[in-house]
Amino acid sequence: MKHQHINKIMLAGLLVIAFALPLVIRSATYLHILVLLFFYAYLTTSWNIVGGFAGVLPLGHAAFVGIGAYTSTILSLQYGVSPWLGMLVGGVLATIVGVIISLPTLKMRGAYFALATIAFAEGIRVMVENIDYIGPLKLNGPRGLQIPPLETGLASFMFASKEPYYYIILIMLLAVMLLTYLISRAKLGYYLMAGGEEPEAAMALGINVARAKLIAMAISSFLTALAGTFYAQFSLYIHPKSIISLDMSFEIAFIALIGGRGSIVGPLLGALLLRPVGDFCRIYFGDTLPGLHLVIFGLVLIFVMLYQPRGIQEPISRAYQALLNRLIPQPSLGR
Repeated sequence: MKHQHINKIMLAGLLVIAFALPLVIRSATYLHILVLLFFYAYLTTSWNIVGGFAGVLPLGHAAFVGIGAYTSTILSLQYGVSPWLGMLVGGVLATIVGVIISLPTLKMRGAYFALATIAFAEGIRVMVENIDYIGPLKLNGPRGLQIPPLETGLASFMFASKEPYYYIILIMLLAVMLLTYLISRAKLGYYLMAGGEEPEAAMALGINVARAKLIAMAISSFLTALAGTFYAQFSLYIHPKSIISLDMSFEIAFIALIGGRGSIVGPLLGALLLRPVGDFCRIYFGDTLPGLHLVIFGLVLIFVMLYQPRGIQEPISRAYQALLNRLIPQPSLGR
């Protein structure tokens, strides 16, 4: 029981630190890095609902980021729709696309499913990159879309400083982590884990594995698209190679696999480890060695899969539990 109290105190302390950081860190550059770190932690946690619990390996989630970003941006630029409403529209559209794509692909196993999702994401990127208009909707092809900073404020989802973006993505991250926790404790979570580990045995017990995975993909697609709108409003410029790139899809998967797929804190731990490496590589080697961060991620992934196949969250959890046991020994139960 004492350990549970300590865990709650630690969680409360971490939350206080997270919300107080902008009061201490005044540098716009550091806040920018933290926003992107939380952004990728959010993306990976959303991916983890289907890629972790369901036991499949989707490698095309950048397509849903792009759907969310382009939907809200086009609605805002051409029709004056609030980005907040456009965010929800993009989420619904991504959910529909995710379900349509999942109906045939979720029946595939292993590498076949991963390749199918890669082909889907690349197809979306190529289409957006080579089409200027879809009916009345202006995609602007490879030139992308620029969001003019005409009006700042919460209603327009546009701010002059980094702090509001920091708090928005932090709240989004905490919300999706809470949702992931609730799913893991609900029937859906148990069905997904059973279907991911032993699908034949789960189906023999009467579990509709295909339906559970489809629901997980729908939830994951919706949440991922919300992040697309956030990224569009944060960067004020989107184009296919940045928002619908395989690099982003691979990075999301790498963070989850290294942090610990199927766990609550794994995506956050993976982002804390890998995002600084990615930012460092882009700043210092972006021109001479583009893609170096993915090579480093791949090497780290090989090392983790060899020695900690369940991700770095497992040894960190063991070390934390051992520290608690040393500091506050649990009373032994007598007969």
